[in-house]
Amino acid sequence: MKNTPVMPTHFPVTCHTDFVVQGSTFVAIKGYKEDGAQFIPLAIQKGATKLIIDQSIQLPFALQQEITKKNITLMRVQNTRHALAILSAQAADYPADHLHIIGITGTKGKTTTGFLLEHILRQGGHTTALLSTIYNKIGDTIFASPLTTAQPDYLHQFLKLCVEHKVRYVIMEVAAQALSMYRVAGIFFDGIIFTNFSQEHGEFYPTLEQYFHAKAAILDHAKPNIPIMINHDDIWCARLLEKYPKLASFGQEHGSNYKLAITQETPHLQINLHYDNHNLALQAPTLLGTFNGYNIAAAASMALSLKIDEQIITNALLSFGSVPGRMQRYHLPNGAWGVIDYAHNPSSFEQLFSCFKKITPHLIVIFGAGGERARDKRPIMGSIAARYADCIILTSDNPRTEDPAAIVQDILHGIDESLRTKIVIELDREQAIKKAYQLSQQNSIIALLGKGPEEYQLIKGVKHYFSEAKILQSL
Repeated sequence: MKNTPVMPTHFPVTCHTDFVVQGSTFVAIKGYKEDGAQFIPLAIQKGATKLIIDQSIQLPFALQQEITKKNITLMRVQNTRHALAILSAQAADYPADHLHIIGITGTKGKTTTGFLLEHILRQGGHTTALLSTIYNKIGDTIFASPLTTAQPDYLHQFLKLCVEHKVRYVIMEVAAQALSMYRVAGIFFDGIIFTNFSQEHGEFYPTLEQYFHAKAAILDHAKPNIPIMINHDDIWCARLLEKYPKLASFGQEHGSNYKLAITQETPHLQINLHYDNHNLALQAPTLLGTFNGYNIAAAASMALSLKIDEQIITNALLSFGSVPGRMQRYHLPNGAWGVIDYAHNPSSFEQLFSCFKKITPHLIVIFGAGGERARDKRPIMGSIAARYADCIILTSDNPRTEDPAAIVQDILHGIDESLRTKIVIELDREQAIKKAYQLSQQNSIIALLGKGPEEYQLIKGVKHYFSEAKILQSL
């Protein structure tokens, strides 16, 4: 890659006035918190020459007059989100058509699986890009990641940049909301991975069935005859294998096309992947835990289906670094370990804690729960933590507009009275980390959960700088 890729600061089509410039098309989307129609005057002021609005919107008479006077094109559509995706692709000259895009969905493991697959493909000599929860990347150039799956205006400009820089493979995390809200409308994948499925995003999907169908909609974006890898061992994902028996699968259970056997879980992972009378032995020095065994199996099976050589995959795993905010370990001065992880739902808690208890005699867990997000999971996470942890420090996460103390009370509802002697409440997250260090000893694990790579806290609409990594490094 000769020149450093640079994202444009303004978009030809956009739903946000920050990206409007003279000649832009502004798409007014009615969001869950704000209605884009109220920003039409600002978009006009910044130079928008075309407006896309919902067919049901009634604009004030004065605004209609201004639109007519300035000769601004006004188009009414049935679905503004879908229109944003299609118009953004058109304005960027349909870059997705010139790329090999691998979509990864699932409740957990998307990020690690994506990082693994991107690293393997690069080691195989391919030019790559990554769209992830943590950051976006073209080659070695990193860009901030505003959402798990970007809005279409950003997404297609990013993909256009990929085309300009001769990228072959784009690895993209695909959130359920991205599918439900048409962010990937018009994009069709050259490979799909479905990592797993469990409870999450209850604030958006009232039932698990609705959430599952939202994620399964990724299959509607599959090009013909592409490799699709499904977690055979997940009871929800297994429904897809029953419905579409030609899909490939990975997992430990009999019947998996890529049969996983975990031969060593700690201090680092060693697995065997058996497929088509081949047996591929893999080691990942920076990863541990059964759940990461599945992430490796998903990435490796997709790489094999893309004709990446076994030796390249083996070497790539040996050289794989850590994923920011995913089981990120820090050795502390007193011999304890601090581990930062993004885990923020019951199934992630179960997997992490079962792994931790195999490698430490003393587990301290620090967590809270995000405000304005599914309240139903809070007591469940509390119950799971109380079963495994020797000490729990309940604290603030991203409370948003909620009261952090009220969030903690929701968590406490899931913890039996007999186990509450394990509980310390410290709403100041930095003080909670320092308190955990005081309570720790050699070989303790202090698990800092929920925020992962984030370096901020969201409190009453204000983003405050906050780095767990820097706090650990200062101990």
